[in-house]
Amino acid sequence: MYTLLSGLYKYMFQKDEYCVLILGLDNAGKTTFLEQSKTRFNKNYKGMSLSKITTTVGLNIGTVDVGKARLMFWDLGGQEELQSLWDKYYAECHGVIYVIDSTDEERLSESKQAFDTPLHP
Repeated sequence: MYTLLSGLYKYMFQKDEYCVLILGLDNAGKTTFLEQSKTRFNKNYKGMSLSKITTTVGLNIGTVDVGKARLMFWDLGGQEELQSLWDKYYAECHGVIYVIDSTDEERLSESKQAFDTPLHP
């Protein structure tokens, strides 16, 4: 009986959860994207001042509810030392957002290489 009620409750009220990686070089705008997404989709979230955003060391996690789905964003640091950890998160994610700073033309080839490396070890 408990299993039936538990299953019915989950069916009615629990949202499907999807994990999305946010990747890119350092200072590409990954955390800014995450903060803007949380501000836009979470009604009561005031958001962090964009001028207060600093370099991500490790990872930031943000949750956004869209319809019947809950998106968990994992914003991973983009420093060269941290890029080697990116592939460890692929098995647990459902999607990847790769952020490129299009105004930093000098780092476009570096960004392409960072994007290709985990895909072709």
